Amino acid sequence: QLVESGGGLVQAGGSLRLSCKASGRTFGTDVVGWFRQAPGKEREFVVAFRWSVGRTNYADSVKGRFTISGENAKNTAYLQMNSLKPEDSAVYYCAAAPFRPGPLDLSSSEFYVYWGQGTQVTVSS
Repeated sequence: QLVESGGGLVQAGGSLRLSCKASGRTFGTDVVGWFRQAPGKEREFVVAFRWSVGRTNYADSVKGRFTISGENAKNTAYLQMNSLKPEDSAVYYCAAAPFRPGPLDLSSSEFYVYWGQGTQVTVSS
């Protein structure tokens, strides 16, 4: 189970930090990702981190502004979002997947097994 929190309303240029707490069957996760979905649009990849190889992938649209991090002891991942823009407004979902060997497409939502319920982020202009 994944539970997101930290969404809200913020002005353009502001910051928010989203949290994603894992429990239960998500123990043993290797990849944690964040996706977002705006009204009328498809779900899009934001960022993912693969623990086993220490690799982070960011979508071009958020590079330099968003940062993924985590605290193993708390089974929690974070998404720090700075310099927010109105186009960042969306429901943000965290997702997780167990270990799999070999190269992986971390940006594909089909890869992930566990999903949170989403948290709304609204950026006003």
